[in-house]
Amino acid sequence: MPQEYPALQALLDKLPPITLEEMSGIKLMNRTDTKFVTTMPVLEQLLALCQGCYYVQRNCEHEIAPYRTIYWDDDAHSMFQHHQCGHKPRTKVRARTYVDSQLSFLEIKKKDNHGKTRKKRIQVPSLEDVMEHGTGEEFLKERTPFCFLQPEEGRTLIKARIQNQFHRITLVNKGHTERLTIDFGLRFKNFDSGIEHELPRTVIIELKRDGRQPSPILPLLRQLRIKPAGFSKYCIGTALTNPEVRLNNFKLRLIKLRRYL
Repeated sequence: MPQEYPALQALLDKLPPITLEEMSGIKLMNRTDTKFVTTMPVLEQLLALCQGCYYVQRNCEHEIAPYRTIYWDDDAHSMFQHHQCGHKPRTKVRARTYVDSQLSFLEIKKKDNHGKTRKKRIQVPSLEDVMEHGTGEEFLKERTPFCFLQPEEGRTLIKARIQNQFHRITLVNKGHTERLTIDFGLRFKNFDSGIEHELPRTVIIELKRDGRQPSPILPLLRQLRIKPAGFSKYCIGTALTNPEVRLNNFKLRLIKLRRYL
């Protein structure tokens, strides 16, 4: 992994590490989430400026962690359409593998009418178990009107639509009042169209912080002219790989994102 991104790894080697166990003790009780989009060269500048302010999460001896995620949707792509229209409440269903540890989880993300996102998940053997055997379907049925295997009265059948793979860096500030996830190296594969797409320059930063505390990263983001920007991996990936879906509001968003693509 470090061999793929030697410049990033050299910068991360200068940050003190924090373990997963130490991370689990960090509770952000009044959390606000903000996403930013930038490019790989600017990310290197940001990591250089972060020296002395942040820890970097280390897992399985790595600071750069590979992820693999699959998203489900119905035949009308309702979850995609609800997101691009800003519909609330809305739901996303995905399964994610942390490649280093080979741990996989089925996750249900719900955004309520107040804009708060809540996530529930259970561990599963693998993404393929969910795709091929419907593993976790009872968990899905308890929390959503969807099902995996067979159409049922009162329930909507959903299928695996798209896969993404990416690398993630996680930073924690010295005051333990915020976490910063940095995702890059995005690759998409659409199961409906067969189209694959890569975003080698694009970086998605998500700031998760305690709203009551000052953030050391915000002045650095402003200094580098990194501005807040929405970015759903599922929706952007679908827009880039499925020519059959109606883009509507995503046309403008893709135009704005073009300089990062």
